[in-house]
Amino acid sequence: MLSPPTFARNLQGQSDTPIRVMLVDDSVVIRSIFTRLLSESPDIKIIASAGNGQAALDALDRYEPDVILLDIEMPVMDGLTALPLLLKKRPEAKVIMVSTLSMKNAEISLRAMQSGASDYIPKPTSTAGISADPCFIEDLAGKIRALGDSVRRRRQRLADTRPEPRPFSAQKFLAPKTGPETPDPAKLINRNRMAPASVSPAFASAPVTLRKPSLDRPDILAIGSSTGGPQALFRLFEDLKKGGGIRQPVVITQHMPPMFTTLLSEQIARITGLPTREGAEGDTLEPGHIYVAPGGFHMLLENRGRQVQIRISDAPPENFCRPAVDPMFRSVAKIYGSRALAVVLTGMGSDGAKGSVTIADAGGTVIAQDEGTSVVWGMPGATAHSGACSAVLPLDDIGPYILRTAKR
Repeated sequence: MLSPPTFARNLQGQSDTPIRVMLVDDSVVIRSIFTRLLSESPDIKIIASAGNGQAALDALDRYEPDVILLDIEMPVMDGLTALPLLLKKRPEAKVIMVSTLSMKNAEISLRAMQSGASDYIPKPTSTAGISADPCFIEDLAGKIRALGDSVRRRRQRLADTRPEPRPFSAQKFLAPKTGPETPDPAKLINRNRMAPASVSPAFASAPVTLRKPSLDRPDILAIGSSTGGPQALFRLFEDLKKGGGIRQPVVITQHMPPMFTTLLSEQIARITGLPTREGAEGDTLEPGHIYVAPGGFHMLLENRGRQVQIRISDAPPENFCRPAVDPMFRSVAKIYGSRALAVVLTGMGSDGAKGSVTIADAGGTVIAQDEGTSVVWGMPGATAHSGACSAVLPLDDIGPYILRTAKR
């Protein structure tokens, strides 16, 4: 995934001081290159570096990083062992796993995200490759900014003792519906003052308005996610399984490189007990099956007679991503209209927001994860501000909402 451009950051009283980063890698050369390249960004400051997990734990007695870059394979204490100890010692810090791209490291990184890491990035296989690949450093810097801003926004909310207005993440917003359990209508929530830095200005300047959900039972569930997405997906599917599951086919676009999407599919299959795999060209959607966009390709849907089939596309990235959520959502809207249910989970950037508008305009229902439970309120925040949502909910409430909607 390419890094989206940097947007204005000093919102809601955020400090002008740089985001504090700690590097943890056993290679002195790697630490030196990272320090030199990341220090070219004035909003990022390397405050500490360590050669193994134990040294990183000791460094936390002296330093307070916002973001920790953590290698996997190190002497004395490896990254996977150090991760829970680092988070126990500094729970507010965000951890990005940094490792060379291999099936083994991809599997470990996915396990690390289940254990509390916020994100991952594949490291070029050579030190020369790091310096020669501007996209790697741009992508890494983008992740650091998004996660660092998330840390500071949470810190600001904790420090803010004003009783009003209540933080957006502390509220559930549901569009009005008919029936005996109709909640108080939330017609307008103006969030300009607290617009997150990782939301595109085109969306951040808009108030949050909600649409009425479709009255039709959905025939498909489409999910988009990025930073923090694997953890959110695992929790969501656990909740759906506890509630008896759904029969609709599920399509997922999670911003991930190849190998990671294969492992993500396998883990979702273990959680749900449902047939789950990377989508492939010509796959016919079947009830109760889950399809994950393969890393490096867009996953689209199209009608083939009476069947809906998957089409895999190597078209240019959208929103700096491939796979991207927007093209999948557009294809879902075209086929399913008012019988589409879409969910936008945690992630940096604004991918999925425009596609959500397309689904909502076609009569479908869109849900966004709230700020308080998102690792980064970029994609769901942009979607909430786009006016496409029928609900903006904490992660724990999204599963029950889907179950109610899918089974009516």
